[in-house]
Amino acid sequence: AFQLLPEYLQILENYSGLSAVQEMGRGIEAWLARTIRKLDNHLLGVCQTFSEESYLTVIDAFALMGDIGGMAEKMQSFFLQEVLSRTHIVLKEMLEEEVGNNTQRNRFTYSDLCVQVPESKLRPCLLKTLESIFSLMRSYYAIMSFCPEAKNNTSQSASGTSADTGRSHSSAVVNQDDVAATKSDRMPSSVSNPDASTSGTDAPFYQLRKDATKLVAYTFERGRRNLWQLATSRLSVLLACSAVSSTSIYQFLKNYEDLTIFILAGEAFCGFEASEFRQKLKTVCLNYIVTFHRQNIYALKMVLEKESWTIMSAEASQIISLAGLTGDGAALISPTSGSSTLPKDYFRGNSIATNTGRQNNGFASWLNIGNPFSFKLENGSADSPKGNVLFNSSVGNGNNSPFDEENEDLLADFIDEDSQLPSRTLKTKIVKGNTSHWKDGDISSQTGSSLSLLRMMDKYARLMQKLEMVNVELFKGMFQLFGIFYHHIYETFGYQDRSQSGKPLPDSQSFRLKAALSKITQDSDQWIKPQNSLYPSSSSLSIGSTIAQMDVMPTAPPSSMFTSYGLKERCAAAETVSLVARVLNRSRAHLHSVLSQNNTSVVEEFFGTLVDTVPDLAEHIHRTSARMLLHINGYPDKIANAKWEVKELGTDHNGYVDLLLGEFKHYKTRLDHGGISKELQHLLLDYGIESIAEVLVEGLSRVKRCTDEGRALMSLDLQVLINGLQHIVSSNVKPRLQIVETFVKAYYLPETEYVHWARSHPEYSKSQVVGLVNLVATMKGWKRKTRLETIEKIEAAA
Repeated sequence: AFQLLPEYLQILENYSGLSAVQEMGRGIEAWLARTIRKLDNHLLGVCQTFSEESYLTVIDAFALMGDIGGMAEKMQSFFLQEVLSRTHIVLKEMLEEEVGNNTQRNRFTYSDLCVQVPESKLRPCLLKTLESIFSLMRSYYAIMSFCPEAKNNTSQSASGTSADTGRSHSSAVVNQDDVAATKSDRMPSSVSNPDASTSGTDAPFYQLRKDATKLVAYTFERGRRNLWQLATSRLSVLLACSAVSSTSIYQFLKNYEDLTIFILAGEAFCGFEASEFRQKLKTVCLNYIVTFHRQNIYALKMVLEKESWTIMSAEASQIISLAGLTGDGAALISPTSGSSTLPKDYFRGNSIATNTGRQNNGFASWLNIGNPFSFKLENGSADSPKGNVLFNSSVGNGNNSPFDEENEDLLADFIDEDSQLPSRTLKTKIVKGNTSHWKDGDISSQTGSSLSLLRMMDKYARLMQKLEMVNVELFKGMFQLFGIFYHHIYETFGYQDRSQSGKPLPDSQSFRLKAALSKITQDSDQWIKPQNSLYPSSSSLSIGSTIAQMDVMPTAPPSSMFTSYGLKERCAAAETVSLVARVLNRSRAHLHSVLSQNNTSVVEEFFGTLVDTVPDLAEHIHRTSARMLLHINGYPDKIANAKWEVKELGTDHNGYVDLLLGEFKHYKTRLDHGGISKELQHLLLDYGIESIAEVLVEGLSRVKRCTDEGRALMSLDLQVLINGLQHIVSSNVKPRLQIVETFVKAYYLPETEYVHWARSHPEYSKSQVVGLVNLVATMKGWKRKTRLETIEKIEAAA
């Protein structure tokens, strides 16, 4: 009918004046309108589900009508309308219970429906949406890649040759639409089945069909980006709903996996990198990580506030696995069984996505695997943690089953987070194959808070392997967690109460320790001092900057800050922070490998600023413990108030020496009965002697008047003290008190030497050197100008 229509209309044109001919013309126009409507319906069926026979029917009809360009534009419009319609229908059907009756549902726009998606329906809605869009992409690509010259080969060899060229294979992988086939039967037989004279490859009819398919393919190739951008814009609206950030970590990772598959398929479909949607997915991940990180910080703070600082048993310590930190474990979840048929490049990461998409037939391999999201919808049981949290057994020990103890432990972590509990009930089973991660010293130094921190950081390390696009932010989250742990230990065990002494002792903290504490305060002030502000301050870390925009729940200062812990607990705190640092040092190379080369500076900053300064923190804690147990904070004033302005040197030493020796004897007794190791006892004895030396120097620097005989009395006191200490401890104490002897001898220096002496002895504080100069100037009768110039030079050098 279409073939004869032009000649028929030309004949009627010659008799247009006859009323009968005019009636026939109106009938033809009505028939043509009905036929075009049927053809449009047929065309829509082809767009919805590609069928080779139906597509040829449509192509032939529009080719004979001479409107192939209009057909191509109409088909593209159909596809865009289908994206809008299907995504909307998916939510209306899935949210039937939440939205209400059909009349009420029809009033809601797509954005309104996205806002109402509950957490329980998020994943089904996402999978159904992805399935619908992927199905349209398959039909679109099948039309774009169709070539009529392969028709005969396809019918003769089933679907065997379809994968070779990436064309005309769609009939083997896409089910034929029954409705479209029925409508095809209603079309004129001369169109669907042209006779032999017009069906040869050299016939004009065949050439017309071939040219038509080429024009449609060209138009579709130019317009596929529009389809992809519309599809991703609809998905972006769905991903903006609050349920995305409130879902469990397991569900979020499954959604991330599905979206990654969709992005790779889309890049192969449209031939360019989906940078905008990748950025949208990165934003979604960042928002989720912010919430996830905040929950972990709250959990860690709860654990720290309730921490008793007692060493846990080796059995309890062996329960956790740190395969994520040490690099001996897989990411949190591996691709599901339904993903096993995905193109092999999918498992090689994002770097290949662009190359795959640039190939002319890059999407052909996706056609052969079917719809990956349909499989997940049909196999709902596969979405259970037991069914899909499968770890790659080839990584690590190689003998672990998918449900070994390590994986069970990880699943328990998810349950904990969902319930927002800070810790979980420990199991009695020992993790096989993971004891190689621990050394005996590591196991013996574990506390509950260190276990919690290590489990959290291990989870972050596993997430870094899975969520590659935000692994830097996850690493910075680890940085912040360790910083909070570090600062809490310092505040609890490194803080010195100097209220009992008149003037405070000089600050004995190392420069590295001060720099570490300053960095932690700068980056995590909203977490370590939440009582000061309802809103957190901005942070230099990107994840901290994001968190800074959120409300922070004010909390009371940790109760542990006002608790006086015993010696055993103080030593346990120093040991456990050292343990965490040792584990992190073993993971250093692995963390470098997970992050890209552009982010190695972040790793080095973390280790250089915090991890490498842990020995300084441990030493500071032990020195603080020694000062607290010695009870000698008030002795500098006793030493300064002793009588040093004597005219004759006798044989008796000052009384403070006997008091110091008595304090040290009690100190050693406390250490002997403190329940700590011999190694720690010897270390604390040495720090105790050094604390006495610091007190002596501080006290002597505060002396206002002293004769030469008084200086000799200082030396006598020091010698008596050394002899007394030597009877208490077995090690040689004289070298540790050398700092006092050097300070006493400086009394005899010429006045021109004090500036040089101060520069060559940085172990003395500025106030101590100034006190010495003031004493010498007073007793030796220096000129006022000389004293002021000397002090000015000393202060300038400090």
